[in-house]
Amino acid sequence: MTNSEQPRGPAAPSPRGRLAERLLPGGEEPDPRFTLANERTFLAWIRTSLALLAGGIAIEAFTSGLFIEPVRKGLAIILLLMGMMLSGGAAVRWLRVERSMRNKAPLPLPFFVPLLAGAGALAAAVVLVFILMR
Repeated sequence: MTNSEQPRGPAAPSPRGRLAERLLPGGEEPDPRFTLANERTFLAWIRTSLALLAGGIAIEAFTSGLFIEPVRKGLAIILLLMGMMLSGGAAVRWLRVERSMRNKAPLPLPFFVPLLAGAGALAAAVVLVFILMR
């Protein structure tokens, strides 16, 4: 009997823990470089999310002389909502990419990129219109 044919005892608990097993079931551990690249991409999305949140706060706090109140609040809310959605979407994207790498499947398309682009273009258009009207 070779080593690979010998019966084994109960499966050892995962070194990554229960939460990792629930979030990332099956597949095999990807190359650490790819996992780290996925984490860097996640952090880049989080930085963008923080910038959107800061922009929403700044518009509400510092542009009272530039915009009428409903427009100012609307822009701030758009930016804050975009920041919130982007941070949640970044977490979902990280998980989906990690699962794809573990299962050697094609990487998923990011669902929030078109949404982010559209909302950013809308906010920029509103700012442009109000700056040109002044």
